[in-house]
Amino acid sequence: MSSSQFHLLTQRRFLPFFVSQCFGAFNDNVLKNGLVIIVAFNAAAYPGMSPALLTQIAGGLFILPYMFFSGLAGELADRFEKTTVIRVVKGAEIGIMMIAGLGFYGGSLKLLLLALFLMGVHSTFFSPAKYGILPQILNKDELVGGNAMVEMGTFVAILLGQLLAGILAGLHHLGIMVGSLLALSTAGLAVSLLIPRLPATSPHLSIDWNPISSSMRNLRAAMQDRAVFLCVIGISWFWFYGIIVLAQVPIYGKDILGGSESAVTGMLVAFSVGVGIGSLACERLGQRRVEIGLVPLGSIGLTLFGVDLYCATPQQPYGSGLTMLAILQHPGAWRVYGDLTLIGVFGGLFIVPLYAHMQARAPRAELSRIVAASNIVNAAFMVVASAFGAVWLHAGLSVPQLLLAVALMNGAVVVYLYLLLPEFLLRFLALLIVRVLYRLKVAGVDNIPSEGAALLVCNHVSYVDALVMSAAVPRPIRFVIEAEIYRLPLLNPICRGMKAIPVASRSEDPVVREAAFAAVQAALAGGELVCLFPEGRLTRDGELGEFRPGILRVLRDTPVPVVPCALSNLWGSLFSYREPDWRRRQPRRLFATIGFTASPPVPAEAVELGALRNEVAALRGERR
Repeated sequence: MSSSQFHLLTQRRFLPFFVSQCFGAFNDNVLKNGLVIIVAFNAAAYPGMSPALLTQIAGGLFILPYMFFSGLAGELADRFEKTTVIRVVKGAEIGIMMIAGLGFYGGSLKLLLLALFLMGVHSTFFSPAKYGILPQILNKDELVGGNAMVEMGTFVAILLGQLLAGILAGLHHLGIMVGSLLALSTAGLAVSLLIPRLPATSPHLSIDWNPISSSMRNLRAAMQDRAVFLCVIGISWFWFYGIIVLAQVPIYGKDILGGSESAVTGMLVAFSVGVGIGSLACERLGQRRVEIGLVPLGSIGLTLFGVDLYCATPQQPYGSGLTMLAILQHPGAWRVYGDLTLIGVFGGLFIVPLYAHMQARAPRAELSRIVAASNIVNAAFMVVASAFGAVWLHAGLSVPQLLLAVALMNGAVVVYLYLLLPEFLLRFLALLIVRVLYRLKVAGVDNIPSEGAALLVCNHVSYVDALVMSAAVPRPIRFVIEAEIYRLPLLNPICRGMKAIPVASRSEDPVVREAAFAAVQAALAGGELVCLFPEGRLTRDGELGEFRPGILRVLRDTPVPVVPCALSNLWGSLFSYREPDWRRRQPRRLFATIGFTASPPVPAEAVELGALRNEVAALRGERR
């Protein structure tokens, strides 16, 4: 299989869907921005409507359907075959563009606003099928790359749609505008006919035609899994942040930098290109896995470069009506454009893993409804963002101060989210520590079940074994850790965040020991992944110790597959017990190569301690 997400563009299962959804986003923005521009330059033909007011109304009309119809849209996308839903929606788009054409030719603002509202309805029904179809047409290791392509394509389509709207409006020829809208919608429908048909995920679902009760039902479905719902909140927060930034870019470019339309367009291009770069980087940085450790990295960048954008803001405009090239003659302007690009990059790193994690974790039969619930929350956050910006600008904040406030709010919000779901932050720390200090080689990780309960058994070499394994294995792991290590001041917050299970010997603390067995059994019964270090303690000599029989007791009460694993080349590191006195420990060298290997699962009834120990010894390169 190709190592790049771009190979998906050669696959019929993905390419027609990708092109069709890009046409939709493209057409949305040609219509919306074309309407605003034409009214702005032909105010006499549309009395009683200022361009500023029209911009607000247009945004509200487009978002409003998400609030009311997302619940129904999600149920329809789960109930019926998603390819059919996409084709019906794309067919309706042609009719909507005909209404828009009548509005343009007749100078009817009411028809144009009706068309814009209907495009919002179109997007509302398209979105659950769009994101819900990805896990059906993609392999698991393609999910991040597929989401990255979709996000990149969407932002590029939005940008190109805005640019084309300006060009078409500037031609002052309604026939070209209407013809372009109809051509784009027809092309979108034609391409959608090439999307392969797929089975419905919930063919027996009863449709609730009441938009309010269906929306509430979808929200309840999204809230059943705490991690999924927090992904929804994280995605919605990104749109809150992004809406405020994009809304203020035109004012920032014109009034703060003293730029012309080309300077503002350049700023929008910088942001959109950044999102595309960040989205596409997710697959490589995550090594083709759903890597939630990238989400904290993205949030850190959103705050840092949002703050730096404020710091880079010039005290006085560079001039008036300057082109982008003229503005870039000033050294400080490069920093502004660079900050906008990097905000986009880290935004892509933030949102793509959230979408992929939500799709991977949500039940397949309910995914479209969960996407619909996400759309409802997204729309609510966008409305609040628009109101937030308007209120604080009216209260006297400058545009740079508003952008600074949102960047700082981002830091506070994401810290709160990570406190609610420490799995994201701890995975980021694991990736950061392991990839900065070591070069990690992973083999056989596909032998670890992608879902359901399993027991990992591994040799115990260092104090960072759990972090190394967390960086190597995409699923969250519940580690059974010596109570002595669990209580160490520096490690205890990490252990608690990872929901590690402290254990002690019967002679040390029988109460802790029994509580550990109960916790392990409960975790396995709940379908989680649990790791035991069957030696019972850190190795004091680098050798693999005897395996204790506690694993047999676990399997007797909760029979699950056992996956033998091994860590290699960690003995002698700063975190191992080679030098008992920690004050005398010295790091060997940075970027030392370490390894994690897993072999195929062993059925519970076939587990035998001696054979299991030999398998782990073989994986680390030794056999007794």
